[in-house]
Amino acid sequence: MVTHTGEHGNYFEDFVVGDVFEHSLGRTVTTTDNIWFTLLSQNTAPIHFDHEYAKKTEFGRPLVVATLTLSIVAGQSVGDISQNVVASLGWNDIKMPNPVFDGDTIRSRSTVLDVRESGSRPHAGIVTVHTEGYNQRNEIVMQYDRTVMVYKRGHGPRFESNDTEDGNS
Repeated sequence: MVTHTGEHGNYFEDFVVGDVFEHSLGRTVTTTDNIWFTLLSQNTAPIHFDHEYAKKTEFGRPLVVATLTLSIVAGQSVGDISQNVVASLGWNDIKMPNPVFDGDTIRSRSTVLDVRESGSRPHAGIVTVHTEGYNQRNEIVMQYDRTVMVYKRGHGPRFESNDTEDGNS
């Protein structure tokens, strides 16, 4: 009998330039999510939490704070991209081409842009992806390039001497 221990994410060897990961989880953003995140991040811009103020803007309603959208999109990518991360090395070219509102459902995908060996850590490699978050109308609401250092197969905190090559015991 084979016992599967669940998804352990991808290792450095699993990434190929040009591969696309359609991240499996979507998330509908609520007013409560937006207000809580706005309070947690101490964002005082009333366009995010004051409905009367927001009615007077060109959007006519509160915008979801951009860093919440970034957090959701980044979180959706973890299972495929950074579950086995050594470190997050950088975020570049973060863009928000369309607004997010209460009730929008966010999904995301990542495309592998670059894969290379780490020069300083032989047990890891460097992976760069372009990630896009999009709403239920398939409009891109968030995009960025992210570089992570990822463990090679057989290395990292999950690996124990009795594990098999695929990370399952």
